[in-house]
Amino acid sequence: MKIVCVAACTAGIAHTYIAREKLIKGAKALNHEIRVETQGTIGTENELTASEIAAADVVILAIDIKIKGEERFKGKPVVRVKTDIVIKSPVKFLEKVAGSLERA
Repeated sequence: MKIVCVAACTAGIAHTYIAREKLIKGAKALNHEIRVETQGTIGTENELTASEIAAADVVILAIDIKIKGEERFKGKPVVRVKTDIVIKSPVKFLEKVAGSLERA
């Protein structure tokens, strides 16, 4: 599965970057491809490209706040989740996402 993700928390510091790392590790453990953009206090980092978004099977928004550029994902399956969920159990969360896509 190819995943693109945006991580953003209310403070734009710790949870944003922890969620990014957990999603990357979880995706690798399940042999999924993933790219994670962060929107934090220092702005947008690792910005997703149009081609990465187009090639993705799913968009995960691990966010606790409104993000910039959400319109980029129109027409893609989008899963919204709080950052603490992906921090606590990224593999379990990604397995649920994969399962829901298979049923769709």
